[in-house]
Amino acid sequence: MAKKDSLSPETQSLIKTAISRRGLIAGVGAVGAAGALAACGSGGSGDSASGASDTVRWANWTLYLDVDASGKVYPSIEEFTQQTGIKVDYREDINDNDEFYGKVQGQLKLGKDIGYDIVTPTDWMAARWIRLGYTKEFDTANIPNAVNVLDSLADVSFDPGRARSLPYQGIMAGLGWNTAKVPKGLHTLDDLFAPANKGKITVLSELRDTMGIIMLYQGVDITNFNEAQYMNAVDFLAKKISDGWIRGVKGNEYKEDLISGDATAVIGWSGDMFQLALENEGKFDFAIPDSGGTFSNDNFLIPSVAPAESKANAEKLINYYYEPAVAAQVAAYVNYVTPVKGAQAEMEKIDPTLAKSEYIFPSEATQSRLKVFRALTPAEETSFTTAFQKAAGN
Repeated sequence: MAKKDSLSPETQSLIKTAISRRGLIAGVGAVGAAGALAACGSGGSGDSASGASDTVRWANWTLYLDVDASGKVYPSIEEFTQQTGIKVDYREDINDNDEFYGKVQGQLKLGKDIGYDIVTPTDWMAARWIRLGYTKEFDTANIPNAVNVLDSLADVSFDPGRARSLPYQGIMAGLGWNTAKVPKGLHTLDDLFAPANKGKITVLSELRDTMGIIMLYQGVDITNFNEAQYMNAVDFLAKKISDGWIRGVKGNEYKEDLISGDATAVIGWSGDMFQLALENEGKFDFAIPDSGGTFSNDNFLIPSVAPAESKANAEKLINYYYEPAVAAQVAAYVNYVTPVKGAQAEMEKIDPTLAKSEYIFPSEATQSRLKVFRALTPAEETSFTTAFQKAAGN
């Protein structure tokens, strides 16, 4: 195992505070609106009947919600159920945006229930759902806390005025590594593709993150690029794969390669890396590349086919997670960028160190190192995705 002094100061602080926090909060409820901890019972998720009036069904990504030391109880869900009487069937069913969409697209097109009342796709995929009419418009009276969304996220091109979406967490993509195998860390793609890592590199199947980071390394402005620049980056990726540098292009399961030791270095997501560091005694670390990282948001959506009786429950759950104290509680575990105003002040009450974390509350300097991959036209989305998938061997 790597020595603690091989970790970045940021990760050392997160691990130290998270360990004490989990010891304190294990077995108790989430921080409620009043900022107090409430006792809770057993696990908050489980099977439920479709459209049950006292249940809301939520599809989310892995490692993306506060959890107790057992790994089975979600304190914030427990507290929500205590407050409202609404049970939450919480499922970590999203591994990759395209993969998840492929599973539910047929049902959405037919107007049939997909088994979820809330889904949390990334910006570009949320845009597709909204464009195709696969979401329900929010009843704003049921989500008064929507006013807490950060000003910078309150109005987006794919959903003006946030009528059908609200950001759940902000995502930084960059470089992750095993600190025992890569003691000097990773700061550039040259570091990632160092000889010691050959055959032990995994990159994300999220096109905009992997390609975005490669293009930034190549000096391309990913907010304004052309097809030739993109295809040049695809060629770079394809050669790294064919030459045996990259062992896999994966969705959220990329973290399993790190845990097993099959991968020593990745293009991955900040929150995942910090949680893996916590759960594996500081064995992993993360950095935004010197050439820049990517940024996006995952978003709450209510599917157009969600049963009518479930819609109000879904809106109540979304409203709950927009309570600043609850948002801070979740951010304290997942270490992703919270989109909720007031969460930083609430985080001060939970942990002053985390309230200063650049990975939860990024400063302007950190934000300047993160770029948003530009929107693609429908034709580009088809051709660019096809090229990416071909390079990945799919």
